[in-house]
Amino acid sequence: MQLTLISHTLCPYVQRAAIALMEKGVAFERRDIDLANKPAWFLAISPLGKTPVLLVDGQPIFESAAICEYLDDTLLPRLHPADALQRAQHRGWMEFGSSVVDDIAAFYNAADAGALEARRQAIAGKFLQVEQALHPSGPYFSGAAFTLVDAVFGPVFRYFDVLEGLGESGFLPDPDRAPRVHAWRAALAQRPSMQRAVSPHYARELEAFLRRRDTEISHRLADHSTATAHA
Repeated sequence: MQLTLISHTLCPYVQRAAIALMEKGVAFERRDIDLANKPAWFLAISPLGKTPVLLVDGQPIFESAAICEYLDDTLLPRLHPADALQRAQHRGWMEFGSSVVDDIAAFYNAADAGALEARRQAIAGKFLQVEQALHPSGPYFSGAAFTLVDAVFGPVFRYFDVLEGLGESGFLPDPDRAPRVHAWRAALAQRPSMQRAVSPHYARELEAFLRRRDTEISHRLADHSTATAHA
């Protein structure tokens, strides 16, 4: 198969597709587009106008969940459990991960401090739920085997890496309340597919994206820069 992943440099849904492709060990081309200026050829193959789109011998598959399912149906190793019940449960947790991505978007789009803090607390609360679902022995979501749930949550933790570097924290419960979550985050950070799913400039590009927004977080980053410059 000739595989081309149509992507955007910051899209977490692109990252999960890229991670799945790399975990399969299959060669693919990655083609980034500007979502603020979508080319006509892209709109012709992406009915929702969103990334990612995977071209398989020129035929498009849109939506990251559909892409990951296709890859798992056609390429080894399998990243879903063999058991049908566990497979369905994993799909549910993938959707849960998508809801966390929505919360992160609401966080960086928050117009004021109250909304920002409410979203921060909502994210931390969801990870208390994740703590109960994680395999007790780790290192990954369901134990020793890397799965598509891991591919979904790796990009989530990457957001936190960047935000924490910019002075924003509190997205996860304290380690004593969620030790499995913290261990899971550390294990995913070491996974080569996670590291290679974004460009070396990802953190800088995400920071620039956040600073361009007229939101509470952009104002805080501006204040942080001013304070740093005068320190």
